[in-house]
Amino acid sequence: MTTSADISSRFWNLPQKADEELAREATYIDDIIQKAHIEREILSNLEGIQTVFDGGAGYGRFSILLAKRGLHVTHFDISQVMLDKAKEIARREGVLGNMTFIRGCLENLEQFHNGQFDLVLSFDAPISYTYPNHEAVLSNLIRIASKRLIISVYSRLAWTYQFDPAQKLKYILDENTGDPYARWTLDQAVYKLADYKPDMAAVRAFFKTGLMEPPEETAKAFETGGAPWPVSYAFMPEELAAVMERHGAKNIRLAGPGALTRSIPRETLRNIMLDDKLKAEFLDFCYWYDSQPSCAGLGKDNIVATADVG
Repeated sequence: MTTSADISSRFWNLPQKADEELAREATYIDDIIQKAHIEREILSNLEGIQTVFDGGAGYGRFSILLAKRGLHVTHFDISQVMLDKAKEIARREGVLGNMTFIRGCLENLEQFHNGQFDLVLSFDAPISYTYPNHEAVLSNLIRIASKRLIISVYSRLAWTYQFDPAQKLKYILDENTGDPYARWTLDQAVYKLADYKPDMAAVRAFFKTGLMEPPEETAKAFETGGAPWPVSYAFMPEELAAVMERHGAKNIRLAGPGALTRSIPRETLRNIMLDDKLKAEFLDFCYWYDSQPSCAGLGKDNIVATADVG
């Protein structure tokens, strides 16, 4: 039987995935904003932290950042391609000695004991890829944390591609990028929108189930040799908070990175990002704005959740 871990492993082990992910902050404005938000959130929650677990750590965007601050980081990922890239960067940055690299899936965290890490992280929605085991995964991430948990998952309220399949267009910073989705958006999507009409039955199904694609279709693509995008579960904000609280998280704070940018034209966003001083001021303001409780769930794609544990 095909599992979520099987699908995720094949997809994230595609040879190009590490370089694609590494280039995202040079390609997409929404990635710049989201990762800047997460970085600020992490750095403001390091009091008393010595050990860190980063689940689904990818090429090391945050694990290496923390290793450079002298923390010991367990970099955990399902993809050997990502692990190899992260080791390469960590070696270049001189922090290999502060890091432990482990290949594994979030559905299997039994090797880690209760409260083993001061801080547990998981970003860019790897929890959402573990459907139908997402609640058990969240429970285990909370279990292995002793002080703090910071995660991001897909937001059901923010995922509106059914109404605008070219919505990524406004966030493309580098129009010469070779990123395949950015190229499709730049070269084709705008023209297709002239006749585009949303499938309201599919929209209602998504908001009812939280599933971005039918699991059976993804499994069929996988079983016929493809490497489909993993089945992805999108949370409602109050649902995420309730699951976290049910498994022992306390003082839960939710944010919606990218909420402010939804109302800003593409041209203005690009002007901001190309002005270093204005960009720094804007990212500071975005962090404040997107952290307001009213914005939880209404960011670009993700809900970021911070909580105390233990």
